Amino acid sequence: METRLDRYDGAREKKFAQLKQLIAESERIVFLGGAGVSTESGIPDFRSGHGIFNQDSGLEYRPVDIISHSFFTKHPEEFFDFYRRKLCYPDAKPNKAHKALVRLERRGKLLAVITQNVDNLHQLAGSIKTIELHGSVCRNYCMSCGAKYTLDFILHSEGVPKCTECGGMVRPDIVLYEEHLDHSNIDRAVAAIEKADLMIIGGTSLTVYPAATFAQFLPHDRVVIINKSSTYLDLQAMLTVHDSIGDVLDATIPKRVRKNPPADVPDKKSKGEKKAVDPGKDIAEDGI
Repeated sequence: METRLDRYDGAREKKFAQLKQLIAESERIVFLGGAGVSTESGIPDFRSGHGIFNQDSGLEYRPVDIISHSFFTKHPEEFFDFYRRKLCYPDAKPNKAHKALVRLERRGKLLAVITQNVDNLHQLAGSIKTIELHGSVCRNYCMSCGAKYTLDFILHSEGVPKCTECGGMVRPDIVLYEEHLDHSNIDRAVAAIEKADLMIIGGTSLTVYPAATFAQFLPHDRVVIINKSSTYLDLQAMLTVHDSIGDVLDATIPKRVRKNPPADVPDKKSKGEKKAVDPGKDIAEDGI
């Protein structure tokens, strides 16, 4: 939901211009993202009105209970039935937000993408400096021998997936309720935030811990919030934009371009002839 200020003429453009300036003058940016980054790729979030927690699980259990450690251990067959139907989206593609962050990383301005999502879309878009707080559906392992398996193996197995090496149960490498996050990922995330000169928080209502508290590790107040709904940090942030995360990042992290050569520079392919140049156009260096 946008704020009243966002509805004034020019308010959106002014906020976009302010964010573009903040990005331009920053060299060590950290992005913290939540489910709202993935919803624009067609993956539902958990807590909104149409989110997974408010959908019919197709079972006699609540979705929030199914994705817990205790349910997984007691009812693995029901867990995997729900997991395949509700948590795996193999056809989802990276959206404008993912691609914009790749552009920022390639320019050497992005220290890390800290994500609460498990869909692997940041990596699919080309991000390298990604910290997955809650794991990934693309990584799966045998709980007995540790053999690794792909998402495709899980999706094409029936019932409880079994290891082809030892027959043990294969589980996704994601953090379920009642399980602890990998401390090394938390340490990496905090270390990046402590070095950051700008933190952009996007697509998250900041209600899931410990990610909701990460901004406290910044040594300054240079925080930007981009989310369609309000968060508890809105009034403390340097800039708050209630808008689509994809639209905002795509507009403020434009595609890099290189200028056309001067009109009097010979075109090598034309053996010394001058190349016709439209001085009003640039040439895109990448398609992201």
